[in-house]
Amino acid sequence: MKTRKIPLRTCVVTKEQLPKGELLRIVRTPEGNVLPDISGKLNGRGAYIKKDVSVLEKAIKSNILGKRLECDIDSDVYEEIRKVIEK
Repeated sequence: MKTRKIPLRTCVVTKEQLPKGELLRIVRTPEGNVLPDISGKLNGRGAYIKKDVSVLEKAIKSNILGKRLECDIDSDVYEEIRKVIEK
């Protein structure tokens, strides 16, 4: 039986290459909204971060998500991301 390829993505904060399931995709939709993409299939520009609160704190401090998504990110979006990570 053929082995299946596991898709790898790079965390924008830690630069680690991890399987897609260990990362959370943050997406800027064509309308300009920024939100966590739980399904991984939303249209728009995406960036992946590791599902870890300490990594999220580093992302907030360095504003790396704002730079990668090319927009400003409100603090309520970060709180929504935190809730998804803590599930």
